[in-house]
Amino acid sequence: MIHQISQLKHLDSNNFFLMAGPCAIEGEEIALQIAEQIVGITDKLRIPFIFKGSYRKANRSRVDSFTGIGDEKALKILARISKEFGVPTVTDIHETHEAAMAAEYVDVLQIPAFLCRQTDLLIAAAATGKTVNIKKGQFLSASSMRFAVDKVKESGNDKVILTDRGNTFGYQDLIVDYRGIPEMKSFNVPVVMDCTHSLQQPNQASGVTGGKPELIETIAKAAIAVGVDGLFIETHPAPENAKSDGANMLHLTLLEQLLVKLVRLRQAVI
Repeated sequence: MIHQISQLKHLDSNNFFLMAGPCAIEGEEIALQIAEQIVGITDKLRIPFIFKGSYRKANRSRVDSFTGIGDEKALKILARISKEFGVPTVTDIHETHEAAMAAEYVDVLQIPAFLCRQTDLLIAAAATGKTVNIKKGQFLSASSMRFAVDKVKESGNDKVILTDRGNTFGYQDLIVDYRGIPEMKSFNVPVVMDCTHSLQQPNQASGVTGGKPELIETIAKAAIAVGVDGLFIETHPAPENAKSDGANMLHLTLLEQLLVKLVRLRQAVI
């Protein structure tokens, strides 16, 4: 299924593929800067790369949280990145009417974890013919994601990816159950580990989600070791100033050294 995504390079490398970029599209200049650096790294390491950026953040803890710079403006930035750097792009959708709109600009439509059971949303995404990346709900078992996959495939679209992002552990923490990766791979779809959102500490008293970015490498290494097909990593040149999810993002300067380690690990375990 991953082979069907247009513009995806280095598919003959036998590496994992990477979805990476900022949490949200904050502006054209910084998005292009991040894309250029990740493309340079992934080309060097021959890692298939999909640029990630949310054109709108609909799920926010507080009403005054940053939600976006405008839908069309952000989507046009994603389209420009795809054209200039020759890479596919992925963005989230939240309501059925967004599917067709976003599909005009990006290659992969992502279903947020909290919305993975929304039948109409999955069907609308499937109807675009684009690849659909469904993030596993924090409240669901891996086996339950079979039904989300079925909703897309039975709508006539077999281009499905599943992404694990941890399970709710108490009120303000997440934990990754790596047994879920082979479970979801048994559905005959590519499986991705979200190495940054799985380290979130949601529902903080301040209304701002926390995180443990120092454990990104740990999560990623374990995922590669158990056979994940792809990794999802949100990254930013200044996470402390990011407008969304800065607490759990990887600093962009650390991405290359992490990916070098992960490529070596992948070669050791395949």
